[in-house]
Amino acid sequence: MAFMFRAASVAIFLLLPVHAIVAQPASSQGFHSRARLISGGQQGDVWLAGIEITLDQGFKTYWRNPGDSGLPPRFDWAGSENVAGAEIRYPAPDRHEDAAGVAYVYGKKVVLPVLVRAKDGTKPVRLALAAEYGVCKDICIPARADLSLDLTAGGQDRATIAAALAKVPRPQALGAPSDLAVLSVEPMTQSKPAFSVTVRAPEGTKPSLFAEGPENWIVSTSVPDDANRFTVTVEDRPKEAAAAVPLRLTLVAGGQSVETEVSLDANGLPR
Repeated sequence: MAFMFRAASVAIFLLLPVHAIVAQPASSQGFHSRARLISGGQQGDVWLAGIEITLDQGFKTYWRNPGDSGLPPRFDWAGSENVAGAEIRYPAPDRHEDAAGVAYVYGKKVVLPVLVRAKDGTKPVRLALAAEYGVCKDICIPARADLSLDLTAGGQDRATIAAALAKVPRPQALGAPSDLAVLSVEPMTQSKPAFSVTVRAPEGTKPSLFAEGPENWIVSTSVPDDANRFTVTVEDRPKEAAAAVPLRLTLVAGGQSVETEVSLDANGLPR
C-alpha cells in the first residue's frame, strides 16, 4: 500500500506544470537588500509591473549606467510565460562621488517600472526574472534574485508603480522652451574630445547631468563650470566609430528630469 501511495504521488508530481514545480517567490532577500516583483494591473494593452529593490541603511545600488565604478544591473526574463516583451524604465539616479570616482546610484529603495506586453492577450501572463545588481557601501558586492509573479487584474501596487513612472526622465528635444532643458552642446578644445553642455534649470535648484554613450564609449561629466554649464569628455571610444553616434543626456533638478539625445561624430564631437 505504501508503495502504491508513493507511486501515485510521483505520478501527480510529474503531471504538475513546470512553473508549479520550480516557481520562484515574488521577493528574495539578498546581500543587504531585498528584491521584489510587484504588479500594477493592466493599462491599455500593457501590464504594469515593477522591480523593487530595498537597501539597508547606508547601502546603494546602481543605475543602468553605473558611472566610473560599480556594477550595472542585469535582468533576464527568459523564463517568463506569454510575454512578448518587458521594457524596463529607469527613474533618474543620484550622483555619488568618493575615492573610487563618480557613480550613478539609487539609495534606500528604488522601483524600476516594467511595461509588459503579452503574446496572447487572452491568456495569463507570468513573469520570471533572474536579476543581478550591485550592492555597495565601502565595496561593491553582486547580489542575485530569482523571482516570479503572475500578473493579475487587481494590481495592488499600481500607485507605487505610477509614482516610479513619474520619476522617469521624459524625452525632450535639444533647446526645448521648458524650465528644465538641455539648451546647447558646443565642442571644446582639449587633449580629449570634449564639449560643453549648457542647460536651464529652475531657479534655486542644483542640476545634475548624466551622459551615456553607446557600447564601448566611455564618457564622463564634470561638476558644473557655473550654475548651468557642464563639461562632457569622451574618455575612450572604438577606433572605428560610426559617422553618427547617439549620446543620451539626462538632466535632473528640483525633482524633475528630462532626457535629450544628441549626435556625435566619429571623433566624439557634436555634429
